[in-house]
Amino acid sequence: MPPLAPPDPATLDDLTGAERAALATLREADEWGSGYSAQQSTRSQTVGYGLVDSPAALCAWIVEKFWSWTDSGGDLHRVVTRDELLDNLMLYWLPGTGASSARLYWESLRQVNEWISGSAGAPVTVPTGCSVFPKELQRPSRRWAERRFPNIRYWNEPGKGGHFAAFEQPALFVDEVRSFFRLVR
Repeated sequence: MPPLAPPDPATLDDLTGAERAALATLREADEWGSGYSAQQSTRSQTVGYGLVDSPAALCAWIVEKFWSWTDSGGDLHRVVTRDELLDNLMLYWLPGTGASSARLYWESLRQVNEWISGSAGAPVTVPTGCSVFPKELQRPSRRWAERRFPNIRYWNEPGKGGHFAAFEQPALFVDEVRSFFRLVR
């Protein structure tokens, strides 16, 4: 998961190409891709009833996020099989956790949005490892992240992967976790 850190206002006159791309992705997501989070953060129970009542609604709600947020080049099944998607959906359907998973946004989205685009907030001083996958929505640069995470021990920007990197690229994700923990054990 990338570090949740906002752009540093002091860098806005001297952005790197990657920082410009990251800001463009955030603007695009804010304009066209954040309806689900607005719904879940303000009326989580409303969408939650559909998610626990209808397998078709649950499938559409979740698979659309996989389609949008994976590093698949528009072909989701290149990185996640139908069986894997069904397995993931069943983790919501069988225990009926669609509503509670939506409620998490009601409970936390304001704080998360502040970390992504507001102030850096209180520093997180524990040793930190960061893997910023190329198709993740939040892709802060290291200089932005260091304002909030001053003890970054591991930083990498792998060549593939998206929001669901552990699911899309499990071996690469495990390598990232191991690379960080080798440094701090």
